[in-house]
This record gives sequence, C-alpha cells and structure tokens, in this order.
Amino acid sequence: MNILYDARLDGELPSNDKAEVLADLQRAVPDLTLLHREEDLRPFECDGLSAYRVLPMLVALPETLDQVATLLRRCRELGVPVVTRGAGTGLSGGALPLEQGVLLVMSRFARILEVDPEARIARVQPGVRNLAISEAAAPYGLYYAPDPSSQIACSIGGNVAENAGGVHCLKYGLTVHNVLKVEVLTIEGERLTLGSEALDAPGFDLLALFTGSEGMLGVVTEITVKLLPKPETAKVLMASFDDVEKAGRAVGDIIAAGIIPGGLEMMDKLAIRAAEDFVRAGYPVEAEAILLCELDGVEADVDDDCATVREVLEKAGAADVRQARDEAERARFWAGRKNAFPAVGRMSPDYYCMDGTIPRRELPRVLKGIADLSEEYGLRVANVFHAGDGNMHPLILFDANREGELEQAEELGGRILELCVEVGGTITGEHGVGREKINQMCTQFRPDEITTFHAVKAAFDPSGLLNPGKNIPTLARCAEFGAMHVHKGQLPHPDLPRF
Repeated sequence: MNILYDARLDGELPSNDKAEVLADLQRAVPDLTLLHREEDLRPFECDGLSAYRVLPMLVALPETLDQVATLLRRCRELGVPVVTRGAGTGLSGGALPLEQGVLLVMSRFARILEVDPEARIARVQPGVRNLAISEAAAPYGLYYAPDPSSQIACSIGGNVAENAGGVHCLKYGLTVHNVLKVEVLTIEGERLTLGSEALDAPGFDLLALFTGSEGMLGVVTEITVKLLPKPETAKVLMASFDDVEKAGRAVGDIIAAGIIPGGLEMMDKLAIRAAEDFVRAGYPVEAEAILLCELDGVEADVDDDCATVREVLEKAGAADVRQARDEAERARFWAGRKNAFPAVGRMSPDYYCMDGTIPRRELPRVLKGIADLSEEYGLRVANVFHAGDGNMHPLILFDANREGELEQAEELGGRILELCVEVGGTITGEHGVGREKINQMCTQFRPDEITTFHAVKAAFDPSGLLNPGKNIPTLARCAEFGAMHVHKGQLPHPDLPRF
C-alpha cells in the first residue's frame, strides 16, 4: 500500500472509545450538534481529493464561539485529535478526517459581519463562500480579488487554511496578500487576534505564518479581508499555439515586456478539448495550447497594453490572437478555464489534480518533462496553468477500477512535483500539502528545516492534536521515503537521512 495511506504519519494516534468521547462531549457542550452514526458521518469522509477516505469518529457542527472553544479544550484534555473542515473543496487531503478524531465543521459560521466601503474591508465568518464576499461588496463598486475556481462553493476559512489563489493571483496576490486580520482559537480554547486593519502590526508577522498553516496551528473564527475597487475595464486576449513550448516561452515574454496582466492562464490540447466540449467557450480545439491574457485598469492603458501583448504573442509564434468582442465573450473565455477541472472529469473515470509552482522561465522544460513522464507511465496528463506566476495544475487521467492505476497516478504525480523542485520551484502553489504531498516535503526540505517546522507547530499546539499527520512529515518518514527512491533507482534529496 502506498505510504500516503498510512494513518500513523506522526506516530501512533491515541485509541479513544467513541461512546465515552461522545458522552463526555455531550456533557461538556450539551447544545452542540454531534454526529456519530455511520450514515451521518459518511458525507464527511473526504475533501475534494476523494481518492483518500476515512470515516471520522465524530463530526461536530458548532454555531457559537463558546461551543468551539469548549470543544477544543475538552478534546485537548481527552487527548482527542481535531481536524477542522470548511466547505470540503480542498484538493490535498487537508481536511481528511481521522478515525480516532473529531471533525470540526465550521460551515454554520456563514455570516458577513460587516462591509466597510470607506475602509475597503469586510469582516466575515469562516464559513462564508468566497464569491459571496464580492457579491456583498458589489453595490459599493468593490470586490474580493482572490478567485479560486471553486469560489462559488469554497469558504473563506478554507482559503486562509490553504492560502488559496486563483486566475487573478499574478496581479492581485494570493489569500495571504488580501487578508488583514484573523481571529483564531488555539487547541486550549484561547482566543488570539493575528494582524490588524492597519498596514502593519507590531511584532512577528504571525498572520502570514498562520495563512496556509492547514489547520495545524489553530481554528479560524473570523477574517478581515481587503476589498479592491472594480477595474474600470477588463479585456481578454486568447492566443493559440501549434506548440506547447512556444506558449510557455510566450508567458515569460509578456512579463519581460513590462506587462503585469490581471490574469495569465495556459491550457494544453487535452484541457482545451475537454473545456470546449463542456462549456462551448469558443476555444480553438485544433491548437496545441492557448494562453488567456486579461488586462484590466483604465481603458486607455488597457488598450495600449492589449496592443503590446498582441505584438508579443505574435512574435512568440502564436498562430492566432483573438480579443473578446464583448463582456459576454470574455465571460465565456474565463468560464472555459474555470470549468477545466470538471470538464476533464468527463474524459476519464478518475483524475488526479496536481499543484506545483515553477519559475516562469522553466515552463518549456517542465512541460516537456511532464510529456515524457506521461509517456513513461502510460497515463494521459491535461495541463492547466496559472502561467503568470508559474502555478501549474497537471491533471492525471486514470481509472481506479483498473488494478494499480491509482498507485501509478500517485507515483507520476510525485515525480512531477519532484521535477518542480529540481528546476527551482515548489511542491504547491495554492492547494496545500495536506496528506497528498507529505512525502514530497522530504524532497523540498532538509531534515533541519523539517525539525524547525515541527518546533513552530509545537509552539501553537504542544499536544500535537490539531490536524496531525498532515503537511509536515517526521524524519523517520523522510528516511523511509528516501529509501523507497533508492530502491526504485530514483535520486532523493541529497540531504535526506538514510537507513
């Protein structure tokens, strides 16, 4: 069995009697909704990475801060692990429950507490949907910039946990660049405020540390986000290429020309075909790759930038460059990209969505490397990129009903992530590490760095009960992973400990 499925990633978890824990929590928090029957637990057995499934011991659905605080304190006293879950749209197994743990679901904290158009901020609870923030801010001509493809469903608390991005992250940043302050609860039930509504807060930047910490340091209970004015105009160019590597080089050429697009996305032939069949976005299905480049701002500047980008794309070898004729066509162009994941799901019984980030200059090399690995493993790969910031999402197509294909897809995904590290990139851009990429953390980081990560977690969660077994591997696990690479004739990180 692939070691990603090992439930004891950080050592043996405590063995808790379900009936005793349930009775204890019901006494401690009598008004808290606790699910315990198998049929009620089943909907919570996985997040968006459905290949990994674990039935939680209990599911808690709190509605008040006091309920959350009391639950956390009692779980710490009982030694019961706690995994926090939002909308469950994550793609790295970050919200995968534990068989001997409580799944803390924050979906009922779904109120927008305040929209302040003068300060350009919104205070929201963690269960608020990403898109709902922009909808609430729209009457004031404002919006919330990070827009992951799941924004219609994903919750802002989960965005903070995974540091989510989206198609406009090149110009407007990830979640960490758009959150000003968070209210959190520690495993002891202590309330903390990280960050402030000012441009900076005194002391260490714990807000940035907490954003992307994947539920290992505390539970988010309130978020203050930054709102931006809607751009006066936005226009999209779609360029088609007869060669994937040409499209990859064109990305760097656009940035080198001094243009920072609002969005710069890339899709290869397989992804184009899938999206066009699903959405009818008007994509050229004969192209080997397309680039979507959105320019936004003041109309005169946007017109000048469109002319510059068109010239750059044509010089880079684009077979055709089209500009969306109106807002409806612009929306269709983006609908195709944002629906690429479900569209690819129509082409194969299963697919495995990867997430890695590379330097833009390495796009051609990595695309060729992915093609070579795809051929080696005999599995098709559809490539979708936040190309502007090098965040890539290869989609590995497989059939879990065929013996060994899931394991092959996992291994191929790991090889792709290791290729990202090899060219100077990283194993994640926005999906997080979760359970999925914990082995590749051993490729990315040295043992002393991993030890430091454990020390940071221990400062917030000394009992190790918040989302254990995710994100940070043990050194023993890295040694095991390194030994597996040697056994397969692959080269692990040179500083990995050996058996």
